[in-house]
Amino acid sequence: MANEKTPVEKTPVTLLGLGAMGAALGRTWLDAGHPLTVWNRTPGKTDALAAYGAEVADSAAEAVAASRLVIVCLLDDASVGEALADADLTGKDLVNLTTGTPAEARERARWAEERGARFLDGGIMAIPPMIGVPESGGYIFYSGPRALFDEHRATLAVPTGTSYAGEGPGHASLQDVALLSAMTGMTGGILHAFALVRGEEDIAPKEFAPLLSGWLTAMALAVDQTAAQLESGDYTEGVVSNLAMMTAGNATLLRTAEEQGVSTELIAPFTDLMAARLAEGGHDGESVTGIVDMLRHK
Repeated sequence: MANEKTPVEKTPVTLLGLGAMGAALGRTWLDAGHPLTVWNRTPGKTDALAAYGAEVADSAAEAVAASRLVIVCLLDDASVGEALADADLTGKDLVNLTTGTPAEARERARWAEERGARFLDGGIMAIPPMIGVPESGGYIFYSGPRALFDEHRATLAVPTGTSYAGEGPGHASLQDVALLSAMTGMTGGILHAFALVRGEEDIAPKEFAPLLSGWLTAMALAVDQTAAQLESGDYTEGVVSNLAMMTAGNATLLRTAEEQGVSTELIAPFTDLMAARLAEGGHDGESVTGIVDMLRHK
């Protein structure tokens, strides 16, 4: 009939690596109608996706040959090199979602280009249950040639949101690790806070939790203030609690931990840096933003 629409052909995808994250990614491409070829070092992990319609390759090289777009989600950078050692990458578009460092991403990009492939690096800001759930807020950083990202954006956006991090192949990994590092520091503070109240019978963790999450949410405004100060170079801009005041207050934090029988090893490195910054002189009225410079100079 004249008004019938021709089905849009879905981009075939090859997926190497079917751990928890890889399996979640693969299921979303199958759900969206993309032909999917999979490979995993442990063959048994391919069964679930095979039952759902994926083609299973006997080797990574065979899987790579099946599709132009090759997604890699393996344990580490070394496993990427091992898996693709015998694969012909000529004319392939290689998207590496394996967690690694910026330097590894840059080197892997050179490695791929030498073998005739175009390369995007990725940093996954999500956990497996967030994949395929648009409202979860998960996304993946991508870095490398903008034209290559744009070409595959629709396919890459199937599992979760996308965020283009720039032309430099290491940018996705760098921003991924920077955000994870911030989470690590925050988690340390959360654990220290719970440790302080843990011994009090009349302060239940579930009652303390909303106080803690509410306070952290309110204090998240410091992120924007820090960015503004770094941009302007004025570390006194908008300061309410200055470095001298905060450093003096740290003594109470440390004494309270001692009184509660709690180790200070999660917070002492930061309080020590604050004291060192203050001791340099001339920084009394600043925020803690200057510690960024101290860290860069170490």
